[in-house]
Amino acid sequence: MSLILPSFLTIAGTDPSGGAGIQADLKTAAALGVYGSSVITALVAQNTTGVFLTETVSQEMLAAQLDAVFTDIPPNAVKIGMAGTSGSIEIIAEKLGEYNRSPVIVDPVMVSTSGHSLLKPQDVKTLTSRLFPLATLVTPNIPEAEALLSTKGHRIYTRKDMEEAAMELFHVFQVSFLLKGGHNDQGANDLLCCNGFLTWFPGERIDNPNTHGTGCTLSSAIACGLAGGMGLEESIRMAKSYLNGALKAGLNLGKGRGPLWHGWRT
Repeated sequence: MSLILPSFLTIAGTDPSGGAGIQADLKTAAALGVYGSSVITALVAQNTTGVFLTETVSQEMLAAQLDAVFTDIPPNAVKIGMAGTSGSIEIIAEKLGEYNRSPVIVDPVMVSTSGHSLLKPQDVKTLTSRLFPLATLVTPNIPEAEALLSTKGHRIYTRKDMEEAAMELFHVFQVSFLLKGGHNDQGANDLLCCNGFLTWFPGERIDNPNTHGTGCTLSSAIACGLAGGMGLEESIRMAKSYLNGALKAGLNLGKGRGPLWHGWRT
């Protein structure tokens, strides 16, 4: 008797404290019954209080990791988190073009939860020009969306602001966007703009200050849903439900914004 599972690949940076990045992505996949593979773009010394040091892996090592996964366990979906430098982004785009035929979720990790900048302006430009065209969905939070639309002068406060920003993002980059509403006063309501059509996903504001890794977890859960054969909207709903449970579990670790409990369903 053999076990067949959908396969998911995360391409991201590390978190030695286990709450975000590669570690959170793999925990999410395991909790959702999906086999997780990983390619590390950067070693990040971080914990619940902040980011202290980042070291990008060599381009040769990054390419070799991608080759190793795609030639042996081709993923049913790919999630890209912290992509690293422009050179790293170019390699990821090249390898995806060479190998991948599965849905791609891009979480444009530009600033950490603690406020540490993770991408330089030139790297953001490479990210949008090389990886966005390969994406099935891009999942910015509100500060990231404002940064992506900085030349347009968008500030996002209200529900209407979110709708205008999501439509603008779609028209500028020609890819579907899930604009996450957790950073404004409208509650944890997320907005999908797919092919120019808007769909709201109502959320629940959960009283829990421990939110380290929420963005990583949500985007990975969406990718896992797609890997398992769900449609995009169904994957988003499932991912939001899973994230809510991980927050409601009330795990309390660390001296700063603590991690979620990814194993809450077990």
